[in-house]
Amino acid sequence: MSEKIVPSAPAQAEKAQSAQAFLQLMRRLHFTVGLFIGPFIFIAALTGTLYVITPQLENYLYAGALTSGAGGPPHPLSAQVDAALNYAGREKQIIAVRPAPAPGDTTRVMLRFAGSAPSESRAVFIDPVTLAVRGDLTVYGTSGILPLRTTLDYLHRSLLSGEIGRNYSELAASWLWVAALGGLLLWAAQRTPRQAKTDRASPTRRLLKMRALHGTLGVVLLIGLLFFSTTGLTWSRWAGDNINALRAHYGWLTPALNTRLDAGAAPVVMDQHAEHHGEMTPHAPGAPPSAAQFDGVLAAARASGIDAARLEIRPAAQTDRAWIVSEIDRRWPTQADSVAVNPHTFRVTDKVEFAQFGLLAKLTRWGIDAHMGILFGLANQLVLALFGIALCVLIALGYRLWWLRRPPQPRHHPADTLIWAWRRISLSLRFLLAVTAVALAFSLPLMGISLAFFLFLDAWRWQQARRA
Repeated sequence: MSEKIVPSAPAQAEKAQSAQAFLQLMRRLHFTVGLFIGPFIFIAALTGTLYVITPQLENYLYAGALTSGAGGPPHPLSAQVDAALNYAGREKQIIAVRPAPAPGDTTRVMLRFAGSAPSESRAVFIDPVTLAVRGDLTVYGTSGILPLRTTLDYLHRSLLSGEIGRNYSELAASWLWVAALGGLLLWAAQRTPRQAKTDRASPTRRLLKMRALHGTLGVVLLIGLLFFSTTGLTWSRWAGDNINALRAHYGWLTPALNTRLDAGAAPVVMDQHAEHHGEMTPHAPGAPPSAAQFDGVLAAARASGIDAARLEIRPAAQTDRAWIVSEIDRRWPTQADSVAVNPHTFRVTDKVEFAQFGLLAKLTRWGIDAHMGILFGLANQLVLALFGIALCVLIALGYRLWWLRRPPQPRHHPADTLIWAWRRISLSLRFLLAVTAVALAFSLPLMGISLAFFLFLDAWRWQQARRA
């Protein structure tokens, strides 16, 4: 029978010192991320909350364009498209057509216009009954949001600063999960001193209560923080490219239609995030579609099982390509089937059904829609709004804690730095953390750049503290 090996007292002391140093390292990292990245996370949470609570307001503001005031049988879709072209100009290029989803709604004919951004189109709203033009608005992306939410979306994504501004939201998403998991560790490790529990009026007691509230709220929001960090990164520029490359390598991309009309063409893949960032398939110059073709294409799609009320018909730019008819109802249960239809023979050439998507593709679709507040309708919006407000409160509490705990006089001590804690953890743990940090820096480039800044600033503070 083998004897149990008991670590020596020095080994136990060294292990305990390493554990305490690691906890101090996580505390300093959590503080640094909160101090410097907290404002970006706060802005992302606030603007995201504004975005998810405004669909009903947008429907009210643009009710004249979205609804029809006439009753009776609708005209064929081709007549509605003709009415839009007669109004906007026969030379205008049709990007997509969305038939009225229900009686009393308008049909949306989306056109390319001069000077438009790649994600924008001009939507002419047609009354299906009277063929009257009910509105003429700029809409954004494949989600088709109207001007109010377009502005909020740009604000959330890039602070209205274009591609450069997108870095702010990526920086927030890159560090959000680190702050969340680090906060969970600190919440689990910290203990309230017994003396502070009895002295209810002391500043220490108030400080500990606020710290407990900050930690508890962070734990309650933990799953949401991880969810929004992950889905936000998939939309980002630099990290998003790495994530897409990983998905492509392992075959996790969502299947899409083969629109080539010749046999044996290779299938393509679809970008799930076009719903949010608004990227549309570019249309090269080609023969303009005939309005009469929309009736045949729509009938063929309906006959093939495309039965959702909300549809989008996207004409092909070239004559050797099929038109795409897609279900665009992202609520639960999701209707996201699509078919490719030959616009000359009205024969369905390919079909992609959401039910046949792989699990990861379905989770991606649902994650995107939940992030946007679409998946479960009003309930989804309310949950996201409460989460966004709670996250803003969480960050405000963190800054309040920092302000209350700041020393009355400027303090320079090596223990207030990451380097001090790093030098006291075990060699094996240092190696593991270094490898993890390098891997994350390459996978999440903005995290890597900001981490280098944090370490440079920390090294300067450490040197200043040693001299003091």
